[in-house]
Amino acid sequence: MRTIGFIGMGNMAQALAGGFISKGVIEGRLVYAYAPNQEKLRKNADIFGFNASAGLKELIGACDVLVMACKPYQIEGVLKTALPLLKGKALLSIAAGWDFDAYQPFLKEDVRFQFIMPNTPAMAGDGVFLFEEKNSLLPEEEAWAKELFGALGLVEVLPSRLMEIGSAISGCGPAFVDLLIEGYADSAVKYGIPRETAYRLVSHMVRGSAALQIATGEHPGSLKDKVCSPGGTTILGVAALEEEGFRRAVLKSIDAVMHKNR
Repeated sequence: MRTIGFIGMGNMAQALAGGFISKGVIEGRLVYAYAPNQEKLRKNADIFGFNASAGLKELIGACDVLVMACKPYQIEGVLKTALPLLKGKALLSIAAGWDFDAYQPFLKEDVRFQFIMPNTPAMAGDGVFLFEEKNSLLPEEEAWAKELFGALGLVEVLPSRLMEIGSAISGCGPAFVDLLIEGYADSAVKYGIPRETAYRLVSHMVRGSAALQIATGEHPGSLKDKVCSPGGTTILGVAALEEEGFRRAVLKSIDAVMHKNR
């Protein structure tokens, strides 16, 4: 049985560790974590059912697979301490920007590596996990990692050149969808629906629409057409969105992210 250890225990790491354990893909006794705030770490260990480690040496010594879950700006400093201890280990990194090539100046050949980009819906057990195609894991380790993360959402493998746009869509996209939810909820409130009810109605509408597209595999335009009766109310709303440049705004939001990253 493989043991897994989290270096850092922020919100995403808590979601992953807690999700893996609650979904039954790994037993809590096989999950470890280290974070500088030991009091908070121990409280989370009690909540989620993993083992709290007192230091990096203890954590790495106890685990076969490590997950780098600290902030991107902390990674280089953590690696300086952790590198001598990582010999023969598998390292998964979920920090934005730290892909396979970014790690290579720091890692020795005896450390196997995989970059994984998660998104915030993973906290609800319905995330997207982008696995960089380029990695140095053993085949059985890669299969194990995909099974583990797959318990909390969609696992999608992308070549390195597409990880940036993939991260823009799955990583930034939830914020854009939240903005959509907020806007339609405001409209509901404007016409008399209580705020909490409005959020509930709109969020379920968004979730259901996405679930229908996934279930049917139909083109979104085709699903849209099925709601738009000739001369009906929905097509009037669609026309209003087009007049305001809805799809153009969506495209430009991703352009802005991609340009920022370059």
